[in-house]
Amino acid sequence: MTVFENKGTENSAAALQMAVSEAKKLGAPLLVATTTGATAVQAVEMAKENGIINQLIIVSHAYGTRVKGENNMKPENRRALDESGVKIITAAHVLSGAERAMSTKFSGVYPVEIIAHTLRMLSQGVKVAVEMGAMAVDCGAVEYGKPVVAVGGTGRGADTVTVLTPEYTQDIFGTKIHEIICKPY
Repeated sequence: MTVFENKGTENSAAALQMAVSEAKKLGAPLLVATTTGATAVQAVEMAKENGIINQLIIVSHAYGTRVKGENNMKPENRRALDESGVKIITAAHVLSGAERAMSTKFSGVYPVEIIAHTLRMLSQGVKVAVEMGAMAVDCGAVEYGKPVVAVGGTGRGADTVTVLTPEYTQDIFGTKIHEIICKPY
């Protein structure tokens, strides 16, 4: 496992290259989390160069997560992704979603947030990988019971790559993390 000294964007190129290499080796779907679309655009270029563009799936935030009625992805990045033909999943976060409304409103901690915080003990990107794996299998974007390569990060950029077999949200404890390829310290 590669452990980056720092977290965030400075690791994106290296993390994405490791992810593309692993997805190519395994013949597995490559899930890449994105907020603004910058990491996703970078992933598209690497996937094209390595002949695995058909394996790439972009996972983005649901609308309204920061500003009601708006998506966080920059329009120019959305256009570039659409033009590349990659599949884009835009869905509510499995490990926050409606439960975040309760914790914000009632000032408490609830079970799904405990799962999220536990995964963050490994890294923010591991939490993101598990979460988007569930989002992808929930909507049928990946085949149930098959491993995926999942790329997440801390704040902006990519700094974590995992190989995991996602589980439906309703059975999230069945998720199997097979390998953490890289993560920040």
